[in-house]
Amino acid sequence: MAARLVFDRVACLRGDRLLFEGLSFALSAGDAALLTGPNGAGKSSLMRLAAGLLPLSAGTIDHEGRIAHAGEAPALDMRLPLASALGFWAGIDGSGDTAVRDALDRMGIANLAEVPVHMLSTGQRKRATLARILAARADIWLLDEPGNGLDTASLGRLATAMAEHRAGGGIVLLATHQPLDLPGALPIELGKVAG
Repeated sequence: MAARLVFDRVACLRGDRLLFEGLSFALSAGDAALLTGPNGAGKSSLMRLAAGLLPLSAGTIDHEGRIAHAGEAPALDMRLPLASALGFWAGIDGSGDTAVRDALDRMGIANLAEVPVHMLSTGQRKRATLARILAARADIWLLDEPGNGLDTASLGRLATAMAEHRAGGGIVLLATHQPLDLPGALPIELGKVAG
């Protein structure tokens, strides 16, 4: 079945604060959405809702296909060598060592496979997080500020990976403050003040 992600009248309440409500959009195979807005508008919360990590306050989220979520934290065991840390998730995802090697290569960090995660720089950890997403071979990518800490070459790798994922029928939901290349993406602006 083709990938899809549908938000229908979704609301998010964090504590006593309503971040957004009535949010509806639909993404199909090959689609992308670019989520923008000021700090605190609810971008990360929206990503966590889509990943099933936060409860909905109202509305529904429906999806077909497996989801991979990349937040600010790398979600990798810092004590392990990078390839082993990625291999843990690849084992859970059922994608295996070949997917890990391919992901490391595509993110330009194959030479760091045996380096413990805690020894990686900020940019290397961000690329490791993106390699985790690539290795998962999930249909729907939820990328929260994936460009933070990346140099120009790494931003190019990210853009290429997203384009290839979409060309293969995948979906990308991207939250960012940076200008990232995501042609034809549906713009979703949170926290916009009505004029």
